[in-house]
Amino acid sequence: MDLTKLEAFHAQIAQEGLGASLSLSNYLGDLLGIFRVMAGAGSLTSAELAGRTGLAERYLREWLSTQAVAGHLDYDPATGGFELPAEHAAVLADDEAVTSLSGQIEIAAAIWLAADGIAEAFRTGEGFGWHRHDARLFTGVSRFFGPLYRMSLVDQWLPALDGVVDRLRAGARVLDVGCGHGTSTILMAEAFPASRFEGIDYHESSIEAAHQAARKAGVDARVHFHVGDAAEDAVGPWDLICFFDALHDMSDPVTAARRARESLAEDGTLLLVEPAAADRLEDRIGNPVSMSYYNASTFLCVPHSLSGEPGLGLGAQAGAERLGEVLAQAGFSRVRAALTTEYNLVIEARP
Repeated sequence: MDLTKLEAFHAQIAQEGLGASLSLSNYLGDLLGIFRVMAGAGSLTSAELAGRTGLAERYLREWLSTQAVAGHLDYDPATGGFELPAEHAAVLADDEAVTSLSGQIEIAAAIWLAADGIAEAFRTGEGFGWHRHDARLFTGVSRFFGPLYRMSLVDQWLPALDGVVDRLRAGARVLDVGCGHGTSTILMAEAFPASRFEGIDYHESSIEAAHQAARKAGVDARVHFHVGDAAEDAVGPWDLICFFDALHDMSDPVTAARRARESLAEDGTLLLVEPAAADRLEDRIGNPVSMSYYNASTFLCVPHSLSGEPGLGLGAQAGAERLGEVLAQAGFSRVRAALTTEYNLVIEARP
C-alpha cells in the first residue's frame, strides 16, 4: 500500500465531509435569512443580529463562530462583531447576482432528504421521479439556474443560433419544454416583446410558480404556462422550441424530440441546452464542473428518467455525440453544436 496515496485520499475525503457539514450551516443561513440581513449591515454582534432577525442569540453565536472559523465571515475580536464581506454576500445573499450559489445549497439540502429513497432505487432498479422530491429541490433549481440563464440566454445562447434573434425580434411563437418555474421563458419574453411564448412542464406546483413569476414580471399577456408532457400537449407550429437542461431528464427523450420536430414550423429551430460534457468519461475526470454534474445526475436526472418508459437514462453528462444520436433518431437532419462553454453545451437542430 502506498501510504502517501492513502494519506492524500484520507485528507480528500475528510475535506469533502467538512464541505458537506459546512453546506448545512450555509443552508441554515439561507433558510433563516441570516445572510440577507447581514449583507451590507457592517459588523454585528450575535446579540445585535438576534435583535434584527428575531432568532435565539445562543444559536446565532455558535453559527456565527462556525462561519467565521470557515472564513465565510470576518470576525473582529475587539468588538466581538461578525461581518459578511460584500464579495461573500454576492455568493450567499443575492439571488440576482450571477455569482449566487444559494440555489446550489438548497438543492443539496433537498438531495439529502431524498438519499434513503434513492438508495432504495439503487436496490430495486426502479426510478425516482422529480415529483417525489422535497419542494426545496424545485425552488433550489430555479434559484441555481436563474443567474446562469440571466447571464447567458439572451446575450450568448440565442445569438449563437442562425437567424433566431432576428426572428424573435420580428415576432415568433416559442415553446419552452420543461420550463420549471418559467425563468427561461420569462427572460425571453422580456427581451423580445413582439414574440409569444408558452412554457410546459409536468410538475403542477412549478407551473403555478411560473404563472406568478410571469405576472410579477409583467409579461403574462404574452406568456402562458400549462401542465403537460413534453411537447405533446402544445399545439404548433412553433418557430423555436427550447429544451433548457431538460431533455436528458426525460424517460423518452427521443419521442420528446420527435414530437418537437413534428410541431416545428418548416423553417423552425430546436434549441437544446445541456450541461457541458465530454463524450469520453476519461476526459472529464478531476473536472470540478463534471463532479457537480455527475453527482446531480446520480441523484436527480437518471432516477427521474428511469421512473418512466422506456427509461433511457441519458444522464446530465451524455455529451454532444450521444445527444446528436438522440436528435437524429428523432428525425432532425441538421444538428450542430452552436456554442460550448465551461458550463453548457448549446445545440441547434433543424428538421
